[in-house]
Amino acid sequence: MDGIYDLGGRDGFGDSLAERDEGVFHREWERRVFAMTSLLLAQGCFNADEFRHAIERLDPVAYLADGYYGRWLGGVERLVAGAGGRPRRGRIADRSAARALAGEPRFAPGAPVRTRNLRRSGHTRLPGYARARRGCVELVQGGWVLPDSNAHGEGERPEYVYAVRFAGEELWGEAAEPGTSVVVDLFESYLEPA
Repeated sequence: MDGIYDLGGRDGFGDSLAERDEGVFHREWERRVFAMTSLLLAQGCFNADEFRHAIERLDPVAYLADGYYGRWLGGVERLVAGAGGRPRRGRIADRSAARALAGEPRFAPGAPVRTRNLRRSGHTRLPGYARARRGCVELVQGGWVLPDSNAHGEGERPEYVYAVRFAGEELWGEAAEPGTSVVVDLFESYLEPA
């Protein structure tokens, strides 16, 4: 899904500025939203992928204006409202999304790959700036739950994940800082041989 949350590589949003000696929380309500969300996730009321997708569906103006924990609160509100005002009670959440896979990975370190140009109507972990780009597999990360299906209640569908290095010029053209590269963790279904 393309949306305001996928800002990586987009122009016009200014620099990312870090606050000096920034604390984790700016206000007490942020600490409470963090605790509430963590508890709901741990109790299996929704999974992390459903939570991310709920945040992605926030109104773009609210997404930009509400801040980090404001988006968390908006995501929880959306999930609870969608469950008839009460979150579902699932199994206690597995704290790891790592999964053992029976088959061998399709790509090995050093393999040239190209990302697919996926345009999905739902959640995906393939960033817009990395679509239809060439890179090189740096590392095979093992098997992990596929967020694209897990966010929509379609099962875990675990796949291999690869750390793929992209040259800055491949992602941003001549405007890229010379000699830069970016490594992105990508699911196997996002990749094809280059």
